Amino acid sequence: MKKALVHDWFYTNGGAEKVVHSIANIWDDLEYHSLIDFLDDKDRAFILNGKKVKTSFIQNLPTAKSNHRKFLEFFPKAIESFNLNEFDLVISSSSSVAKGVLTNQNQLHICYCHSPMRYAWNLYHEYLEDKNLTTGLKGWYAKRVLHKLRTWDVISTNRVDHFVANSNYIAQRIKKIYNREATVIYPPVDIQNFPLEENKEDYYVAASRLVSYKKIALIVEAFNRMPNKKLKVIGEGPEMSQILKIAKSNIAVLGRKNQDEMVKILQKAKALVFAADEDFGILPVEAQSCGTPVIALNKGGLKETVINNETGVFFQKQEIIDIIEAVNKFEKLKFDAKVIRRNAERFSKERFEREFKEFVEQKTKNL
Repeated sequence: MKKALVHDWFYTNGGAEKVVHSIANIWDDLEYHSLIDFLDDKDRAFILNGKKVKTSFIQNLPTAKSNHRKFLEFFPKAIESFNLNEFDLVISSSSSVAKGVLTNQNQLHICYCHSPMRYAWNLYHEYLEDKNLTTGLKGWYAKRVLHKLRTWDVISTNRVDHFVANSNYIAQRIKKIYNREATVIYPPVDIQNFPLEENKEDYYVAASRLVSYKKIALIVEAFNRMPNKKLKVIGEGPEMSQILKIAKSNIAVLGRKNQDEMVKILQKAKALVFAADEDFGILPVEAQSCGTPVIALNKGGLKETVINNETGVFFQKQEIIDIIEAVNKFEKLKFDAKVIRRNAERFSKERFEREFKEFVEQKTKNL
């Protein structure tokens, strides 16, 4: 049986790419397709076992490497340009357009959906505001492109035979937007690389790409009002200069850290503070794998990975006062690092690979 895997884009090693890495561990004969491929050798070796990717015409457009999203209008045409007729099984790893690849009635198409495209649906207004595209000619053009993209997005769901969602939260979003049912298989978390550490130090940590929806600036503002509490901020991105400007002396902005440094900081932290509305959220599970509790927004996938008052503490709104109250509540409670670690083990990489392999084999047994 010939198998293809279609991924939106390869340019970084994020959560979606960790899913692709695990799927590559299950089957070593996959052929890969993507809008673009700008992986360095190290990430290619990890994610794809060094294999090459067939790319679309987006790959060769000017500035595609530095800003492929400027060609958003062409994404549907680009993904439909792949001729996959020789394959029996097509697996798409999609948070944008990968699920819209063209297949025929003799092929089985299984989509692992990280989310319906966020910038066209649930983050539409935030996306326009963040990019300063709410008014003017550029705003009109952006809204027109996203409207056309939503129409194509819904139509292209008919090309998927079976949806797999990365959380119940995303399964509900798939039902709302596409009116399709999805089987939930939680993504792989490499908990073996995040060992348990029971001895904690006197600091909190916040980590992610420094973009607006991750709400790192909000966390920094909250800790600005708690000068007796230390916060370490890990990550880089467009909001770095703003965060450096507002952070007071109790906050250390560390920039990007490599894997080993990241693990050590997570292991020793009193808690991870996480204010984003995430589809699943791999980082909070990695923190719990270290025995580190999570102070988190009570929305999205974290409601499925954090147990309130046992492996962490929830707050209800993305507001400074809510974070402050949650931190104060956290400090009055006791947490067992071993219990927190056991909770994280529910989301192991081995578990994902077993469950996804069984799902695909069950769906392909009649091919």
